[in-house]
Amino acid sequence: MTSSEQLPVAGRADVRRAAAHLVRADRGAFALVLGLNALAALAGLAGPWLLGRIVDEVRAGGGVGTVDRMALAILLCSLAQLLLARWARYVGHRFGERTLARVRERFVDRALALPASVVERAGTGDLTTRGTADVSTVGTTLRDAGPDLLVNSVQALFLTAAVFVLDPLLGAVGVLGLTPVWFALRWYLRRARAGYLAEGAATSEVAESLAATVAGARTVEAFGLAGRRVTTNRQALEAARRTRFHTLYLRSVFFPAVEISYVVPVAGVLLLGGILHAQGSVTLGAVVASAVYLQQLAGPLDEVLVRVEQLQAGGASFARVEGLARAPRAATDDSPVPADDRIDVSAVRYAYGRGGEVLRGVDLTVRPGERLAVVGPSGAGKTTLSRLLAGVDAPTEGSVTVGGVPVVGLGPKRLRRQVVLVTQEHHVFLGTVRDNLVVAEPEATDEELWSALGAVGAEEWVRELPGGLGTELGGGGHRTDGSQAQQLALARVVLADPHTLILDEATALLDPTTARHTERALAAVLEGRTVIAIAHRLHTAHDADRVAVMEDGLLTELGTHDELVAAGGAYAALWGSWHGEPSAGPRTGTGTGTGTGTG
Repeated sequence: MTSSEQLPVAGRADVRRAAAHLVRADRGAFALVLGLNALAALAGLAGPWLLGRIVDEVRAGGGVGTVDRMALAILLCSLAQLLLARWARYVGHRFGERTLARVRERFVDRALALPASVVERAGTGDLTTRGTADVSTVGTTLRDAGPDLLVNSVQALFLTAAVFVLDPLLGAVGVLGLTPVWFALRWYLRRARAGYLAEGAATSEVAESLAATVAGARTVEAFGLAGRRVTTNRQALEAARRTRFHTLYLRSVFFPAVEISYVVPVAGVLLLGGILHAQGSVTLGAVVASAVYLQQLAGPLDEVLVRVEQLQAGGASFARVEGLARAPRAATDDSPVPADDRIDVSAVRYAYGRGGEVLRGVDLTVRPGERLAVVGPSGAGKTTLSRLLAGVDAPTEGSVTVGGVPVVGLGPKRLRRQVVLVTQEHHVFLGTVRDNLVVAEPEATDEELWSALGAVGAEEWVRELPGGLGTELGGGGHRTDGSQAQQLALARVVLADPHTLILDEATALLDPTTARHTERALAAVLEGRTVIAIAHRLHTAHDADRVAVMEDGLLTELGTHDELVAAGGAYAALWGSWHGEPSAGPRTGTGTGTGTGTG
């Protein structure tokens, strides 16, 4: 997968606008965090100032009582600072968790709105990494880095201002001493965002490569591709390692430079302060207080720079999360309403990327309520046709319409009610059996759920589960095998009750007897609905109203089972091979019909 196939990444301006929107959504809590941090910083300023006063009072001959009173004041101010800072962090963490919830909800909404073709071209690894690792990084930033950055930024600002209040010249020396920090920060920021974006992209590549290897494990084993997949995974891991080492290099240069720079302002203030004190321009207490302020500045400033480093990682992750807003969107649900359920495929051509054409001018009409089987050798274009019929992809040329409306122009909800594609790829959600079914129809009753399970032959094994519909599936619960997971997917189809059902190897994981029973049960349940089956077992074609034969991207035969067997063409040869019998007659080319495919 190339980088051009990955989902978009939001720009800096988009990230700033998104962050501002999140702050405005909870502006009250954000303002409270700032206020509490300011009060905590003010309380923290009292300690060094009082320490300087103690020095001056002692030099002036002040008694023990004066020192004790100031020491008690220092203690009370420190306690106030501690309580205010803890309160600020508490409010900040709550703000971060609420904001993270908004980020997660918006991400899920955007991910669900993505066209299936966009997700497939990008790869599930990229989307999964954004929804897990990147969202988690954003959450850590919002919960920890954000509040801590506010707390320490306010403290650093107040400490710097306090030095200027004591003596402007000492304050100027302190600020000038921090100049190396500024240059180190600029060097780091110029490189950090690109580095972390590259690291995130490389992590997505690793996830995609591993997911593809696991999903295709049987194919890899069957074709002896283990060595090639290991090499591919190692290359992805090596690329990820290089990007991680690059960001580590940035940190290893940035932080030592900053740590050394902290000593410069303190040394400068002590040196200049000593000269000014010798001249009588400043008191010893002011010099001591200024040095302590600058020494204390190292703590919050160091924390600020650490959080800035985290913000670069968080900002890069946030850019990837927000990038979904720039991805193509599925059609809206205010799209035109199909006049009926008739599907028309007109002069359709299709090619994947830069490859050759998979479909080379297909014309077909599927009548409402018809059961159509599509057969043909591997690579003939059957699955590609099913994807076009379901609106997953748009044809390169020609059109695929339902009721006169382009299928790809239907909004997600209307499309799901109109056409549903079921493949051998299936998913069992973490949750109960009931949870796995009601995603298709949230208002379904338990009676309707049992009826759907019965229609696909799953009722018996579900009733044997300890909790029935309430049994937990997945990790820590009942682990479904491939056939059970496929039956759950088919039960969702029954509940969704679409006008047109497209089955592409949807029963491939079931044994032949169960598969045929399930297909016939589905046909009975979906009586009056259109069923298009990509048939790899020819008993499906035998039971269909019509059979369409695909060869090399073309529709070469169309008719009933008996008509095509009698014609002695490609279908007759397939049927003979299926039953181990010779073909019924010589091949006749297009058989009983081509053209619009209505015949």
